[in-house]
Amino acid sequence: MIKMAEEQVSSQTGVRKYFFCAKEKVSSDWKDLAFHLGFGQADVDNIAGRNRDDKSRCMDLLEEWLKRNGERATIEALMEALSEANLQSTVDGLKSKYPEVDIPLTPCSQQERKKSVDQMPAQKGAHSEEETSIERAFQGSIRKYYELKLTQFKPLIWNDNFALTLSDLFTELELKQTREKHSGSAAKTKRLDDLFNANTTGKSKAQRCILIEAEPGGGKTTFMSKEALDAVSQKTELGKRHDIVLLIRLREVIKGETIEEIVWDQCVPETTHGVDVQSIKAILQRNESRVLFLLDGYDELRPEARAEGQAIPKLLSGKLYPNSTIVITSRPSAEVQQYAQPDCHARIIGFSFEHVMKYVRQYFTAVGKQELAQALTELLEENNLFRNLVTTPIFLMLVCLLWEEDQAMVSTGTMTGLYDNLLTCLVKKHCKREGMDMPTDGIPKDLADALLQLGKHALDALLMEETQLDLTEVERQNVNVNLLLKLGVVFAEVSASKLHPRKQLNFAHKTIQEFLAGRYFASVAVNEDIGDLLKLTSIDEVVKHSTLLQFACGCDSRVAQAVVCGLINFFATRFANIHEHATKFDQPEKEVANTFERFALLCLSILTERTEPEILQVVRQWLPFMKLRIYAMDRRQHAALKYFLQNLQPSDKPYIMILEVSGSDIDVVEYLEQTFTSPTPGLQLHLTLREAYFNSPDETSRLVSVLENVPRLSALVLGDGLYLTPETLQPIVRGFKHMALLEQLRIISNPELGDAGMEVLQVGLDCVPHLAVLQVDECNVTHMSMASLAPCLGKLSRLRELHFNDNEIGDIGLGSLKAPSHWATGAFTTVFPNFIAMRVLSLRRNGISPAGMGTLAPALRHLTGLLKLDLSCNSIGDTGVVWLADIIPCLMAMKVLRLRKTGISDKGISALVKPLAHLVELQILDVGHNIIGEWGVVSMIQTFCQPSSLDMEQNPPGDNASPQEPDSEELEATEAGQGTASQLQTPMSKLTEVYISHDYQPTPEHLSDTAAMAVAEALPRLPALQCLDLSEISMDAAGFNALVQAAEEHPTLRELTYTGEVLPEGLDTSARCLKRSFEFKRSVTSIISRLLWRFSFHLSLYVFDITSAGP
Repeated sequence: MIKMAEEQVSSQTGVRKYFFCAKEKVSSDWKDLAFHLGFGQADVDNIAGRNRDDKSRCMDLLEEWLKRNGERATIEALMEALSEANLQSTVDGLKSKYPEVDIPLTPCSQQERKKSVDQMPAQKGAHSEEETSIERAFQGSIRKYYELKLTQFKPLIWNDNFALTLSDLFTELELKQTREKHSGSAAKTKRLDDLFNANTTGKSKAQRCILIEAEPGGGKTTFMSKEALDAVSQKTELGKRHDIVLLIRLREVIKGETIEEIVWDQCVPETTHGVDVQSIKAILQRNESRVLFLLDGYDELRPEARAEGQAIPKLLSGKLYPNSTIVITSRPSAEVQQYAQPDCHARIIGFSFEHVMKYVRQYFTAVGKQELAQALTELLEENNLFRNLVTTPIFLMLVCLLWEEDQAMVSTGTMTGLYDNLLTCLVKKHCKREGMDMPTDGIPKDLADALLQLGKHALDALLMEETQLDLTEVERQNVNVNLLLKLGVVFAEVSASKLHPRKQLNFAHKTIQEFLAGRYFASVAVNEDIGDLLKLTSIDEVVKHSTLLQFACGCDSRVAQAVVCGLINFFATRFANIHEHATKFDQPEKEVANTFERFALLCLSILTERTEPEILQVVRQWLPFMKLRIYAMDRRQHAALKYFLQNLQPSDKPYIMILEVSGSDIDVVEYLEQTFTSPTPGLQLHLTLREAYFNSPDETSRLVSVLENVPRLSALVLGDGLYLTPETLQPIVRGFKHMALLEQLRIISNPELGDAGMEVLQVGLDCVPHLAVLQVDECNVTHMSMASLAPCLGKLSRLRELHFNDNEIGDIGLGSLKAPSHWATGAFTTVFPNFIAMRVLSLRRNGISPAGMGTLAPALRHLTGLLKLDLSCNSIGDTGVVWLADIIPCLMAMKVLRLRKTGISDKGISALVKPLAHLVELQILDVGHNIIGEWGVVSMIQTFCQPSSLDMEQNPPGDNASPQEPDSEELEATEAGQGTASQLQTPMSKLTEVYISHDYQPTPEHLSDTAAMAVAEALPRLPALQCLDLSEISMDAAGFNALVQAAEEHPTLRELTYTGEVLPEGLDTSARCLKRSFEFKRSVTSIISRLLWRFSFHLSLYVFDITSAGP
């Protein structure tokens, strides 16, 4: 007995020695480990409540596990639990530190560990045995319910005896993470688990909500059914992480239902003993972090159930069960983001062709007709239209069904043709069963009438966002329901809801409802207004009904023409209304641009249904240009785009297309080869390429070969992610001889090019005499290449825009007076007199100092038509601004001046403000992130508005004279011939954006109440002002409130930017015009880094002063 006790103590002491290392590495993941050690939620909550931090909780967990399991608590069991919890780094760390634990693990299932823990006495704070029993009954009933309801499905609504097993037919769909702002490339995956994996998503934060979108028939419901089945069977990582998996069909959710009622209604069999709404609520609350909600079909959720305060919106927004996990599917147009902020956004892009072949083999194996599979796969391999269609799961299933029934009926590559054939198949079967002759010229009249009536009800339901029909209401309208049920296009059932049962007619799939509604719509669309028929009140509703419109267009060519023309008229009216009724807070231009792209995609979708010259002509006539991004297009839309290009006829006015193609998951060059298969002289193309990684000159040579098919290429953007080198750039530059009409060339974020790349580029510039825009940003260009590049630029007499941002041109590259004499002949600024058409010059962040401005400013005098000048992020200081101020009166056409983060103080502003009065066309002035004080802020406003009531008796640093209002004599004397005195006295009425934010510093610049009120008083004199940035400037309550009131009363001012951290606490910041700036944490690290930056800046100014003084 003593020996056994000693062995147990020894065993416990032995495993305990690994605890310290384990808890140091596990830390915040201790809850995952707890689950795999067999602990329930109540135990986890108990441990969490009695410890202060995660390391303490982890150690407490391990000690509790050891106490409960005794000799069963072995290092093998611990290692297995760590492995199952995906804590491999901890496993590896233990093996590295303790070589003796690197042994094969003893099989011990999670269920066995749970069983052993369940046999332990209940701990203090744990829930009662009755609660445990109900919870187990709840989980078990869900699993059995899913296995019963989801394992099999019946694809033939006219044959109730024919069923297929989901696991036999399901093949993985391809998921693609969509782009987010500032994100990298979009990644493909084939498993939902991967979207919760930080290595796949690149996100360290745990994912609470994942949105998965797919087009109609894209397999959303089947996907969620399979995920639910696999999760309750713990075949997936999601299933292992979550004890409770709840699949909710959102189309069954009724207004006013609680989450618990929805779960009881849809997930639990009525016969489950002891489980009711209240017990479900208790179970979900106890296990919140281990609950997985699978919400299927947000687009089918009734409008009244989507309203704010309803259960689903509250769940999505985190007001209910915020620690649960949510996966939600929807069509793209359903606006899920109104309530949810998904941590990850993915879309189902359908089957790859490999999966299509696999599905076909599995289908015909399941129905016992394997010999049919080979012939169908051969057809799919040969027919590109079919290949594009069958990547969508519902269409592939219909093709298999029709092929099994009558191979002659599989003859179309359109959605409408496929559903037409399905309907014909059903009618034939019905006539055969009823002993009727099938008419040769269509459908029997009684069936045709009943189908049109059903189509009208289907349309009405769609407009109310319903996917089922109330059987009682349909019968009241004298529809021959029995005939339709015999035909098999709908089936009758009592709704799945136990709380709100009703007799209803269901469609096998929402697309069948849209098809029948589209047939009815086509029968009346030619003679009626489309907007009235669909009760359209917004552009979003057009997109919502895009599938219905495609089916209608597929029915008849005249309908297709009428739909396109009607939609364009509707869009034109809506766009006019958007602008007419826009408030100062609206920005309709962005909305119009996004909507225009969606409309272009809808036109392409219509073309997939009616590939006819008449439709193409209507699209070309009414859609003046297309702006498309490849990742917004599906395969069928791409096929329609190819048809559009192949049939685009040359004309005096070429068709404009703006196309962005980005890689990561496609071969960009191959995609372009498939798109531009033959010369398209009628196309004027603006092409943007990103994320393609051209790793050899052969690839860029292939690109040039493709572009030879587009002789009117007018814009080429070689963006980030191409990794261009001088070697890979060379074929593109040689290809310039085929791009004689090129007007825009932009090379952005290709740092491997450097000066050698510029040497390559300059060789080809002679071949593009029409070049009007040249942009070379972030390409590591230094002064070394500017000497030889400048003369080539000088020959581009049509150059309107020149951008050389984020490079290292420096003072020498500008032709600084301090530069060696051998640079002078090729100085960048020496060619400025040739730029007679120049409108935009941008040299942001190029290492330009005050000395460089001494060279640049005089050269700018030649650019009298300049509209935009950007010298931001160059350390030009006040001295550089003085150089610039001298020539500003020569730039009377200037609309945008950006001097952001250039080291300007009040002294520089004092030199700048009076010349600024000459710029009567100025719309944007950006002097933000400088060190402008109170005097500078008010002085600028004085200049802009010339208000007599403003008289700030303050002097700028380093200036003994008080600032005076600019008078007419001073202004008239400056640069004779530049405008009348009356013009210059006029306030800057066109100014829309002013940025005067201060640079970050530990003690922010303060704007007194007097100064703030002076600015507030001046705002009405800037009638077009939309944005005013005063971030990193502190104010007292009275001055801030005066500014806010003036901004709210201003007719156009929509953004007043402030920094909340530097304002007094308790201020009301709820005004719509207020925009909170990004705020630096005022930590020691931040302060030191900013002070170091400022020290280096002033050091450069000091060096300039010394060198300027001479010996």
